[in-house]
Amino acid sequence: MPLVPNARERSIGGFYETKDSPYYITRNDTALHNLWRVMSFGANRILVYVLFILVLSSGTALSQGNTRPLHVQELAPGLFVHQGVHALMNAENAGAIANVGFIVGNEAVAVIDTGGSNSQGEALLAAVAEKTDKPIRYVILTHVHPDHIFGSAAFLRRNVAFVGHVRLKEAMEARFAHYLAANRPEMGSHLDGVELVLPDMTVTDSLTLDLGGRSILLNAWPPAHTDNDLTVFDPASGTLFSGDLVFLEHLPSIDGSLRGWQRALDGLAAIPATRVVPGHGPIDSPWPAALEPERRYFDALARDLKAAIDKGIPISEAVTSAGLSEAGHWRLFDTFNRRNATAGYAELEWE
Repeated sequence: MPLVPNARERSIGGFYETKDSPYYITRNDTALHNLWRVMSFGANRILVYVLFILVLSSGTALSQGNTRPLHVQELAPGLFVHQGVHALMNAENAGAIANVGFIVGNEAVAVIDTGGSNSQGEALLAAVAEKTDKPIRYVILTHVHPDHIFGSAAFLRRNVAFVGHVRLKEAMEARFAHYLAANRPEMGSHLDGVELVLPDMTVTDSLTLDLGGRSILLNAWPPAHTDNDLTVFDPASGTLFSGDLVFLEHLPSIDGSLRGWQRALDGLAAIPATRVVPGHGPIDSPWPAALEPERRYFDALARDLKAAIDKGIPISEAVTSAGLSEAGHWRLFDTFNRRNATAGYAELEWE
Protein backbone atom coordinates (compact mmCIF):
# COMPACT_ATOMS: atom_id res chain seq x y z
CA MET A 1 0.00 0.00 0.00
CA PRO A 2 1.44 3.41 -0.92
CA LEU A 3 2.46 5.54 2.00
CA VAL A 4 2.27 9.28 2.34
CA PRO A 5 3.91 11.18 5.19
CA ASN A 6 1.33 12.43 7.62
CA ALA A 7 0.36 12.44 11.27
CA ARG A 8 -1.16 9.47 13.10
CA GLU A 9 -3.00 9.18 16.39
CA ARG A 10 -2.35 6.65 19.12
CA SER A 11 -5.13 4.48 20.46
CA ILE A 12 -5.48 1.16 22.29
CA GLY A 13 -3.43 -1.43 20.46
CA GLY A 14 -1.20 0.94 18.54
CA PHE A 15 -1.32 3.77 16.06
CA TYR A 16 -4.55 4.22 14.16
CA GLU A 17 -5.07 6.20 11.02
CA THR A 18 -7.68 8.94 11.20
CA LYS A 19 -10.13 10.49 8.74
CA ASP A 20 -8.53 13.89 9.17
CA SER A 21 -4.94 12.65 8.97
CA PRO A 22 -4.83 9.74 6.52
CA TYR A 23 -1.54 7.86 6.65
CA TYR A 24 -2.42 5.96 3.52
CA ILE A 25 -3.56 7.52 0.26
CA THR A 26 -7.09 6.06 0.15
CA ARG A 27 -9.76 5.30 2.73
CA ASN A 28 -9.67 1.64 1.71
CA ASP A 29 -5.95 1.45 2.51
CA THR A 30 -6.58 3.07 5.88
CA ALA A 31 -9.44 0.74 6.76
CA LEU A 32 -7.43 -2.35 5.84
CA HIS A 33 -4.47 -1.12 7.87
CA ASN A 34 -6.61 -0.51 10.95
CA LEU A 35 -8.21 -3.94 10.69
CA TRP A 36 -4.78 -5.53 10.33
CA ARG A 37 -3.61 -3.86 13.53
CA VAL A 38 -6.45 -5.19 15.67
CA MET A 39 -6.55 -8.77 14.36
CA SER A 40 -4.48 -11.44 16.08
CA PHE A 41 -2.04 -13.56 14.12
CA GLY A 42 -3.25 -16.82 12.58
CA ALA A 43 -5.95 -18.23 10.36
CA ASN A 44 -8.71 -16.04 11.79
CA ARG A 45 -6.79 -12.97 10.81
CA ILE A 46 -6.45 -14.15 7.21
CA LEU A 47 -10.11 -15.21 7.00
CA VAL A 48 -11.45 -11.92 8.32
CA TYR A 49 -9.04 -10.00 6.12
CA VAL A 50 -10.35 -11.75 3.01
CA LEU A 51 -13.99 -11.30 4.07
CA PHE A 52 -13.37 -7.62 4.73
CA ILE A 53 -11.94 -7.12 1.25
CA LEU A 54 -15.02 -8.78 -0.28
CA VAL A 55 -17.43 -6.63 1.73
CA LEU A 56 -15.45 -3.47 1.02
CA SER A 57 -15.36 -4.19 -2.70
CA SER A 58 -19.09 -4.93 -2.91
CA GLY A 59 -19.88 -1.83 -0.88
CA THR A 60 -17.79 0.33 -3.16
CA ALA A 61 -19.49 -1.09 -6.23
CA LEU A 62 -22.89 -0.57 -4.66
CA SER A 63 -22.05 3.03 -3.82
CA GLN A 64 -20.88 3.74 -7.36
CA GLY A 65 -23.94 2.02 -8.80
CA ASN A 66 -26.25 4.16 -6.69
CA THR A 67 -24.80 7.41 -8.02
CA ARG A 68 -26.91 8.40 -10.97
CA PRO A 69 -24.92 10.52 -13.44
CA LEU A 70 -25.95 14.15 -13.58
CA HIS A 71 -27.93 14.88 -16.73
CA VAL A 72 -25.71 16.82 -19.15
CA GLN A 73 -26.10 18.06 -22.70
CA GLU A 74 -23.29 17.96 -25.25
CA LEU A 75 -23.32 21.50 -26.66
CA ALA A 76 -20.28 20.85 -28.86
CA PRO A 77 -17.94 17.90 -29.34
CA GLY A 78 -16.44 17.12 -25.95
CA LEU A 79 -18.25 19.93 -24.14
CA PHE A 80 -20.99 18.95 -21.68
CA VAL A 81 -23.23 21.12 -19.50
CA HIS A 82 -25.90 20.61 -16.85
CA GLN A 83 -28.46 23.42 -16.51
CA GLY A 84 -29.51 24.33 -12.98
CA VAL A 85 -32.99 25.31 -11.88
CA HIS A 86 -34.14 28.85 -11.08
CA ALA A 87 -34.50 28.60 -7.31
CA LEU A 88 -32.70 29.08 -4.04
CA MET A 89 -30.77 26.11 -2.71
CA ASN A 90 -33.06 23.69 -0.86
CA ALA A 91 -33.55 20.00 -0.10
CA GLU A 92 -35.84 19.53 -3.08
CA ASN A 93 -33.25 20.62 -5.64
CA ALA A 94 -30.24 19.37 -3.61
CA GLY A 95 -28.47 22.64 -4.37
CA ALA A 96 -28.37 21.99 -8.12
CA ILE A 97 -29.26 25.54 -9.11
CA ALA A 98 -26.12 26.63 -11.01
CA ASN A 99 -24.90 25.57 -14.43
CA VAL A 100 -21.93 23.21 -14.25
CA GLY A 101 -20.04 21.33 -16.94
CA PHE A 102 -16.85 19.82 -18.27
CA ILE A 103 -14.59 19.93 -21.33
CA VAL A 104 -12.85 16.85 -22.74
CA GLY A 105 -9.50 17.09 -24.51
CA ASN A 106 -7.41 14.36 -26.13
CA GLU A 107 -5.67 13.62 -22.85
CA ALA A 108 -7.67 15.03 -19.96
CA VAL A 109 -10.83 16.69 -18.67
CA ALA A 110 -11.50 20.07 -17.04
CA VAL A 111 -14.57 20.36 -14.80
CA ILE A 112 -16.11 23.82 -14.43
CA ASP A 113 -17.80 24.27 -11.05
CA THR A 114 -18.94 21.37 -8.87
CA GLY A 115 -22.48 22.27 -7.81
CA GLY A 116 -24.32 22.96 -4.57
CA SER A 117 -23.92 19.69 -2.65
CA ASN A 118 -21.63 16.72 -2.31
CA SER A 119 -24.27 14.55 -3.96
CA GLN A 120 -24.31 16.83 -7.01
CA GLY A 121 -20.53 16.69 -7.13
CA GLU A 122 -20.67 12.88 -7.07
CA ALA A 123 -23.29 12.89 -9.82
CA LEU A 124 -21.15 15.23 -11.92
CA LEU A 125 -18.19 12.93 -11.40
CA ALA A 126 -20.32 10.01 -12.57
CA ALA A 127 -21.40 12.01 -15.63
CA VAL A 128 -17.75 12.55 -16.58
CA ALA A 129 -17.08 8.81 -16.22
CA GLU A 130 -20.11 8.05 -18.36
CA LYS A 131 -18.93 10.29 -21.22
CA THR A 132 -15.19 9.62 -21.26
CA ASP A 133 -12.48 7.44 -19.77
CA LYS A 134 -9.96 10.30 -19.79
CA PRO A 135 -8.82 11.50 -16.36
CA ILE A 136 -9.96 14.74 -14.76
CA ARG A 137 -6.91 17.01 -14.59
CA TYR A 138 -8.49 20.29 -13.45
CA VAL A 139 -11.49 21.37 -11.38
CA ILE A 140 -12.09 25.07 -12.07
CA LEU A 141 -14.11 27.07 -9.53
CA THR A 142 -15.55 30.25 -11.04
CA HIS A 143 -16.18 32.01 -7.71
CA VAL A 144 -16.92 31.54 -4.02
CA HIS A 145 -20.70 31.05 -3.90
CA PRO A 146 -21.88 27.72 -2.46
CA ASP A 147 -23.99 26.64 -5.43
CA HIS A 148 -20.75 26.53 -7.43
CA ILE A 149 -18.30 24.97 -4.92
CA PHE A 150 -20.15 22.72 -2.46
CA GLY A 151 -19.65 19.63 -4.63
CA SER A 152 -15.86 19.87 -4.67
CA ALA A 153 -15.16 17.13 -2.10
CA ALA A 154 -16.29 14.52 -4.64
CA PHE A 155 -13.14 15.30 -6.65
CA LEU A 156 -10.65 15.00 -3.81
CA ARG A 157 -8.03 12.22 -3.83
CA ARG A 158 -8.20 12.01 -7.63
CA ASN A 159 -4.93 13.76 -8.44
CA VAL A 160 -6.69 16.84 -9.80
CA ALA A 161 -5.69 20.49 -9.51
CA PHE A 162 -8.32 22.86 -8.13
CA VAL A 163 -8.08 26.20 -9.94
CA GLY A 164 -9.52 29.57 -8.94
CA HIS A 165 -9.12 33.34 -8.92
CA VAL A 166 -6.16 34.61 -6.91
CA ARG A 167 -8.62 35.98 -4.31
CA LEU A 168 -10.76 32.84 -4.11
CA LYS A 169 -8.84 31.16 -1.28
CA GLU A 170 -9.23 34.16 1.01
CA ALA A 171 -12.94 34.45 0.20
CA MET A 172 -13.54 30.75 0.82
CA GLU A 173 -11.73 30.78 4.16
CA ALA A 174 -13.74 33.81 5.27
CA ARG A 175 -17.17 32.60 4.15
CA PHE A 176 -17.30 28.81 3.94
CA ALA A 177 -18.39 28.13 7.53
CA HIS A 178 -21.11 30.78 7.25
CA TYR A 179 -22.38 29.37 3.95
CA LEU A 180 -22.54 25.88 5.42
CA ALA A 181 -24.45 27.01 8.53
CA ALA A 182 -26.78 29.35 6.64
CA ASN A 183 -27.83 26.69 4.13
CA ARG A 184 -28.17 23.80 6.59
CA PRO A 185 -31.81 24.56 7.59
CA GLU A 186 -33.00 24.37 3.97
CA MET A 187 -30.57 21.74 2.69
CA GLY A 188 -30.41 19.38 5.67
CA SER A 189 -28.54 16.14 4.99
CA HIS A 190 -27.71 17.27 1.46
CA LEU A 191 -24.83 19.19 3.01
CA ASP A 192 -23.35 16.05 4.56
CA GLY A 193 -19.93 15.40 3.07
CA VAL A 194 -19.41 19.01 1.96
CA GLU A 195 -15.83 20.09 2.66
CA LEU A 196 -13.76 23.22 2.27
CA VAL A 197 -11.60 22.53 -0.80
CA LEU A 198 -9.22 25.39 -1.49
CA PRO A 199 -7.62 26.12 -4.88
CA ASP A 200 -4.04 24.96 -5.33
CA MET A 201 -3.63 26.82 -8.64
CA THR A 202 -4.59 30.48 -8.87
CA VAL A 203 -5.14 32.94 -11.70
CA THR A 204 -4.06 36.55 -11.28
CA ASP A 205 -4.68 37.72 -14.83
CA SER A 206 -4.98 34.89 -17.35
CA LEU A 207 -3.93 31.26 -17.60
CA THR A 208 -4.01 28.69 -20.41
CA LEU A 209 -4.65 25.04 -19.52
CA ASP A 210 -3.81 22.25 -21.96
CA LEU A 211 -6.15 19.25 -22.08
CA GLY A 212 -4.26 17.63 -24.93
CA GLY A 213 -4.95 19.14 -28.34
CA ARG A 214 -7.46 21.45 -26.69
CA SER A 215 -6.42 24.52 -24.71
CA ILE A 216 -8.78 26.61 -22.61
CA LEU A 217 -8.22 30.19 -21.47
CA LEU A 218 -9.01 31.33 -17.93
CA ASN A 219 -9.41 35.02 -17.09
CA ALA A 220 -9.56 36.63 -13.65
CA TRP A 221 -11.74 39.72 -13.31
CA PRO A 222 -11.76 42.80 -11.05
CA PRO A 223 -14.65 42.99 -8.53
CA ALA A 224 -18.00 42.59 -10.27
CA HIS A 225 -20.38 39.79 -9.28
CA THR A 226 -17.84 38.98 -6.52
CA ASP A 227 -14.22 39.96 -6.03
CA ASN A 228 -13.07 36.52 -7.25
CA ASP A 229 -14.78 35.93 -10.61
CA LEU A 230 -13.17 33.65 -13.18
CA THR A 231 -14.26 32.85 -16.76
CA VAL A 232 -13.31 29.90 -18.96
CA PHE A 233 -13.13 30.19 -22.75
CA ASP A 234 -12.92 27.15 -25.04
CA PRO A 235 -11.76 28.39 -28.47
CA ALA A 236 -12.28 24.96 -30.04
CA SER A 237 -16.06 25.29 -29.65
CA GLY A 238 -16.34 29.07 -29.29
CA THR A 239 -17.92 28.55 -25.85
CA LEU A 240 -17.53 30.87 -22.88
CA PHE A 241 -18.25 29.60 -19.36
CA SER A 242 -18.94 32.94 -17.72
CA GLY A 243 -19.63 31.84 -14.17
CA ASP A 244 -22.00 34.30 -12.53
CA LEU A 245 -20.70 37.26 -14.50
CA VAL A 246 -23.62 36.42 -16.78
CA PHE A 247 -27.16 35.69 -15.60
CA LEU A 248 -30.03 34.97 -17.98
CA GLU A 249 -33.68 34.91 -16.83
CA HIS A 250 -32.51 34.71 -13.17
CA LEU A 251 -31.91 38.22 -11.72
CA PRO A 252 -28.20 38.94 -11.22
CA SER A 253 -27.02 39.29 -7.62
CA ILE A 254 -24.38 41.85 -6.70
CA ASP A 255 -21.78 40.68 -4.19
CA GLY A 256 -18.91 42.74 -5.54
CA SER A 257 -19.37 46.04 -7.38
CA LEU A 258 -22.22 47.43 -9.48
CA ARG A 259 -19.92 49.80 -11.38
CA GLY A 260 -17.29 47.09 -11.66
CA TRP A 261 -19.83 44.72 -13.18
CA GLN A 262 -20.96 47.37 -15.65
CA ARG A 263 -17.34 47.86 -16.72
CA ALA A 264 -16.78 44.10 -16.95
CA LEU A 265 -19.57 43.75 -19.51
CA ASP A 266 -17.48 45.53 -22.14
CA GLY A 267 -14.50 43.32 -21.44
CA LEU A 268 -16.66 40.21 -21.58
CA ALA A 269 -18.18 41.29 -24.90
CA ALA A 270 -14.69 41.42 -26.41
CA ILE A 271 -14.14 37.68 -25.86
CA PRO A 272 -14.43 36.04 -29.32
CA ALA A 273 -17.02 33.48 -28.27
CA THR A 274 -20.11 32.44 -30.23
CA ARG A 275 -22.08 31.05 -27.29
CA VAL A 276 -22.13 31.45 -23.53
CA VAL A 277 -22.86 29.06 -20.69
CA PRO A 278 -24.00 31.55 -18.02
CA GLY A 279 -23.83 30.85 -14.31
CA HIS A 280 -27.63 30.68 -14.32
CA GLY A 281 -30.03 30.45 -17.23
CA PRO A 282 -30.20 28.89 -20.70
CA ILE A 283 -26.92 27.08 -21.39
CA ASP A 284 -26.59 27.68 -25.13
CA SER A 285 -27.11 31.41 -25.59
CA PRO A 286 -25.72 33.56 -28.43
CA TRP A 287 -22.77 35.78 -27.66
CA PRO A 288 -22.42 38.67 -27.00
CA ALA A 289 -26.18 39.34 -27.31
CA ALA A 290 -26.69 37.44 -24.05
CA LEU A 291 -25.18 40.40 -22.18
CA GLU A 292 -27.89 42.87 -23.14
CA PRO A 293 -30.56 41.98 -20.51
CA GLU A 294 -27.97 42.28 -17.76
CA ARG A 295 -26.65 45.57 -19.13
CA ARG A 296 -30.20 46.97 -19.27
CA TYR A 297 -30.90 45.97 -15.65
CA PHE A 298 -27.68 47.42 -14.26
CA ASP A 299 -28.18 50.67 -16.16
CA ALA A 300 -31.72 51.04 -14.82
CA LEU A 301 -30.67 50.21 -11.27
CA ALA A 302 -27.73 52.61 -11.31
CA ARG A 303 -29.81 55.38 -12.87
CA ASP A 304 -32.56 55.07 -10.24
CA LEU A 305 -30.12 54.91 -7.36
CA LYS A 306 -28.12 57.90 -8.58
CA ALA A 307 -31.28 59.96 -8.96
CA ALA A 308 -32.36 59.07 -5.42
CA ILE A 309 -28.96 59.93 -4.00
CA ASP A 310 -28.90 63.28 -5.81
CA LYS A 311 -32.34 64.08 -4.32
CA GLY A 312 -31.20 63.16 -0.83
CA ILE A 313 -33.59 60.19 -0.59
CA PRO A 314 -32.36 57.87 2.20
CA ILE A 315 -31.28 54.33 1.42
CA SER A 316 -34.22 52.81 3.29
CA GLU A 317 -36.61 54.48 0.85
CA ALA A 318 -34.51 54.37 -2.32
CA VAL A 319 -34.08 50.58 -2.30
CA THR A 320 -37.83 50.00 -2.37
CA SER A 321 -38.21 51.53 -5.85
CA ALA A 322 -34.84 51.34 -7.61
CA GLY A 323 -34.83 49.01 -10.59
CA LEU A 324 -38.55 48.24 -10.44
CA SER A 325 -38.97 48.90 -14.17
CA GLU A 326 -37.12 45.60 -14.68
CA ALA A 327 -39.37 43.51 -12.45
CA GLY A 328 -41.25 41.83 -15.28
CA HIS A 329 -38.11 40.69 -17.06
CA TRP A 330 -36.49 38.50 -14.39
CA ARG A 331 -37.17 35.51 -12.18
CA LEU A 332 -36.39 35.81 -8.46
CA PHE A 333 -36.60 39.59 -8.82
CA ASP A 334 -38.14 40.12 -5.38
CA THR A 335 -35.48 37.91 -3.81
CA PHE A 336 -32.47 39.81 -5.08
CA ASN A 337 -33.37 43.31 -6.30
CA ARG A 338 -33.58 45.02 -2.92
CA ARG A 339 -30.27 43.45 -1.92
CA ASN A 340 -28.72 44.71 -5.17
CA ALA A 341 -30.14 48.18 -4.61
CA THR A 342 -28.74 48.30 -1.09
CA ALA A 343 -25.25 47.33 -2.28
CA GLY A 344 -25.47 49.73 -5.21
CA TYR A 345 -26.62 52.69 -3.08
CA ALA A 346 -23.72 52.22 -0.65
CA GLU A 347 -21.32 52.24 -3.60
CA LEU A 348 -22.80 55.06 -5.65
CA GLU A 349 -23.24 57.55 -2.81
CA TRP A 350 -19.46 57.92 -2.74
CA GLU A 351 -19.18 58.88 -6.41
